[in-house]
Amino acid sequence: RQSASYMIGFNGQAADCPTTVHGLQSIFQEQEMTETVHDTEGHGYLATFIGKNGRLVILRVTALGLLTIDLQCCEGDNIVQVENLLNTLEEKLRSLLHGNIKRVKRLPALTRGAAVDRYWPTADGRLVEYDIDRVVYDEDSAYQNIKIMHSRQFGNILILNGDVNLAESDLPYTQAIMGRGKENYAGKEVLILGGGDGGILAEAVKLNVYIDQMVIDGCRTHMRKACGSVLDNLKGECYQVLVEDCVPVLKKYVEEGKTFDYVINDLTAVPISTAPEEDSTWEFLQLILDLSIKVLRPTGKYFTQGNSANLTETLALYEEQLGRLSCPVDFSKEVVCVPSYMELWVFYTIWKK
Repeated sequence: RQSASYMIGFNGQAADCPTTVHGLQSIFQEQEMTETVHDTEGHGYLATFIGKNGRLVILRVTALGLLTIDLQCCEGDNIVQVENLLNTLEEKLRSLLHGNIKRVKRLPALTRGAAVDRYWPTADGRLVEYDIDRVVYDEDSAYQNIKIMHSRQFGNILILNGDVNLAESDLPYTQAIMGRGKENYAGKEVLILGGGDGGILAEAVKLNVYIDQMVIDGCRTHMRKACGSVLDNLKGECYQVLVEDCVPVLKKYVEEGKTFDYVINDLTAVPISTAPEEDSTWEFLQLILDLSIKVLRPTGKYFTQGNSANLTETLALYEEQLGRLSCPVDFSKEVVCVPSYMELWVFYTIWKK
């Protein structure tokens, strides 16, 4: 069964704990809620109130002027009654604390245990609630969990191992990782690494591009607005999709001397960890970078995503890694708003010096 948690927070001068709590007790008594006071060793007041209908209220009054109320209720509870109780508590506290309040913050309900998970973290650690109303696809491959969930605002969203990858609304992502319309792809050879959602391939085919390699996870059924029909067949007039590990393929191209006009890396974002020596993802990222630059023609360009614009330390470390490649490179970067990410995202263009 799912439950909902409602929170109200009061900031201000340190409250008189006994007076404040006593003033609220009558409200809880009317609700037939049983009170349990917990020892906080002199750090304010903490009490829980439990009702017969499964409602739970956690009241915390700190010595620093913060008072919080967390009201939890179960599925099937009368929401109108819950809202009335919250209103009564808020009005009573405003009366009890009168001029000592600097700020009151009341948060929407946080739902736990729902059949459809609506909460997903951003790259910089913020929790976002999406308007997701159903799970379209949920399977475990040999490598990761693959979810496609429907959002009323963003369409179907691809989520890999709990990480929001791409939504049908996210054309700005695809355009950014392809150079934002500044490149002439006509007749050029392009190598796409990753991109299993098919979004990049769909845009590339519109531009009459020959694509030689791509690793896909497969969104042909549920991400049609992103990939169109290009994933219906693994080989088309101007592209070929290889469902393989890209590292051996890249090494083979290096040995053969095969080169490309563009390499688009959509495998993974820059790792959030800022300790490359302790994170194998950084090692993988550098390997892909080195191999990709080796198969890039002298006038070619390498496009890739970075990470959240807020992760400045991580991005700076990535730029530092670019100076350690076997071939010297230059780069530029662009910040783009990707709709379903709900945060600004950094994209890189890299070329040989």
